[in-house]
Amino acid sequence: MDWADPQRLWLLVAAPAVVLIVAFCWRRRLAATAAWAARGLWDRLLPTFGRRRLWWSAGLLGLSLAAVALALAGPRWGQTEQQVERRGVDVVFVLDTSLSMAATDVVPNRLFVAQSLIRSMGRQLPGHRVALVQAEGDGVVMVPLTADTAVVDLLLDAVLPGSLPTPGTDLLPALQRAYGLFPEGEDKHKVMVVVSDGEHHGRGLKDLVEELADEGVTVHSIGVGTLEGKPLEVPDYEGTGETQYKKDQDDRVVVTRLQESNLEMLARETGGIYLRSEGAGTDLGALLQRIDSMDAQSFGNETVNVLEERFQWPLSIAILALTLHLAVAPFRTPSRGVSQ
Repeated sequence: MDWADPQRLWLLVAAPAVVLIVAFCWRRRLAATAAWAARGLWDRLLPTFGRRRLWWSAGLLGLSLAAVALALAGPRWGQTEQQVERRGVDVVFVLDTSLSMAATDVVPNRLFVAQSLIRSMGRQLPGHRVALVQAEGDGVVMVPLTADTAVVDLLLDAVLPGSLPTPGTDLLPALQRAYGLFPEGEDKHKVMVVVSDGEHHGRGLKDLVEELADEGVTVHSIGVGTLEGKPLEVPDYEGTGETQYKKDQDDRVVVTRLQESNLEMLARETGGIYLRSEGAGTDLGALLQRIDSMDAQSFGNETVNVLEERFQWPLSIAILALTLHLAVAPFRTPSRGVSQ
C-alpha cells in the first residue's frame, strides 16, 4: 500500500477535533436549556431529544472528515501493468576535470561545484537520456546514453582533478567523444552541456563547433570560476607542510581564471545558453527550460507496474457517514402522537 500525497494525512487530526468541538457546543446548549427547565421536565418539553443520537451524529461527522482526509491522501494498492511511452532528448554532460578545476576561487572548489550542477540537472531531467564524458588532455566516456540518471550521479564521485592519463586542458577530444554518443540519422533531440572553467590549450575547436551546428547539436555551457581567479595549488609532495603553487617556466605563480570566450562561442554558434557559475546554487532554470521545450523523440514503450488508485473507497465511506450524520439528528422529527 502507498499514498499519492502522504503529507495530507495530517488532516486526520481534524476529525477528533471536530467531534470535540461539536460535543462542546451541544454541552453548552444543553446547559443553557437546563438553566430554565429542570431535567425532570425534559421528557415532556423535549420529547424528541436523544442523547445517544447526539453522540452518533458527532461521531459520524468525525468519521466523514477522517475518510475525506484519507481520500485526499490518495491511497493506492493492487498493482496493474501499463504501457508507457518514454519520450525525451539525449543530453551529454561534458565535465572538465583538468587540474585547474581544483582551484578554490569558488567554494569549495570548481570541480565540486561542477559536479553539483550536473547532479542537479540530472535529477531535474526525468524522461531524458543522459551521458557523461570526462575532459582533460583527452576525452573519456564514463557513462553512455542511459535513462538511469543515478548512474551519472554515482560515477561523478569517482572523478578527481587531473585523474586522466593525458594531462592538460583540451576540450576538443571530449566534445568529439560526446558527439559520437548520439545515434546516427537524427538531426535534432541532441544536447551537450559543457561544464568547465573555459581553459582550452588545443586547436580545431571552431571547426568542430561548426560541424555540431550543422548536425543540429545544441551546446549549452556553464563557466565555473571567477574572472579574478586564484593561484593554482599543487600537492605538497615534499611534505613541507607549506602551500605549494604551480609555476610557469619563468618561475612565476600560475593564476587560473575563468575564461568565458570559448564557452560563450560554443553556446552562441549552436543556439545554446551560456551561464556563469560561482557556486552550487546557480539558477539553472533557463537552461533546463530550454531542454524541456525541445521536440522530444520516442525512446520506445516499456511496461511498468503501477499501484491502483483507491481513493474511491474512503470517499464512499465519507459520503455514507455524512448522509447518516444528517439523518441521525439529536432532535428527530416529532411523530403525530407527540403533543406539540
